[in-house]
Amino acid sequence: MSQEPPEKMMFQLSLRRRGISDQTILRTMEEVPRELFVTDADRGHAYRDSALGIACGQTISQPFVVAYMTEQLQLQKQHRVLEIGTGSGYQAAVLSRLCRHVLTIERYRTLADSARSRLEKLGYDNIEVLLGDGFDIPAGGGDFDRIIVTAAMEQIPEKLQARLEPGGIVIAPVGPHQGVQTLTRVTRTEAGFDRKSLVDVRFVPALPGIAREL
Repeated sequence: MSQEPPEKMMFQLSLRRRGISDQTILRTMEEVPRELFVTDADRGHAYRDSALGIACGQTISQPFVVAYMTEQLQLQKQHRVLEIGTGSGYQAAVLSRLCRHVLTIERYRTLADSARSRLEKLGYDNIEVLLGDGFDIPAGGGDFDRIIVTAAMEQIPEKLQARLEPGGIVIAPVGPHQGVQTLTRVTRTEAGFDRKSLVDVRFVPALPGIAREL
């Protein structure tokens, strides 16, 4: 008899009902073992459509938000992606199945180290986890086809947008740190930057610098 929680059995159906239609993303969400990216205490709730707490006061986003942001990136296999806010590494794992390479930056050493170890053990070998400041991307990292920010920014920095390749997309929750943000997609065009507001979300704040906590 199956021991899977009801949330796991309803996982795909829930995503489809909420409007996720990209079959590749749906299949990837099914294949990435979300239960291995949450705390031991939350494993039974891993497939529930809600955010869950992880170390350092951070969260793993609800499955719908992960799928929705991924869908809005319009990823292609040759793309190189920058993620700001590694967290548990779950979003990076999903992205890595859909693109060539993921560079993910985390300001908490505890999270960066645990995510790196987890991703290596699970065989996600096209992800590089970097301890660093998401507001100060190393110049040597080059430019990116896609950028995804998984923490709330009061505005998307111009120097972050400038790291997009032509035709590139950045998606980020924009708004006050405390309260509701709007998921915003910015596309780099020949004429400049095209901005579109998507849906309201709630994320933990994106803060500058490397955290003092271990």
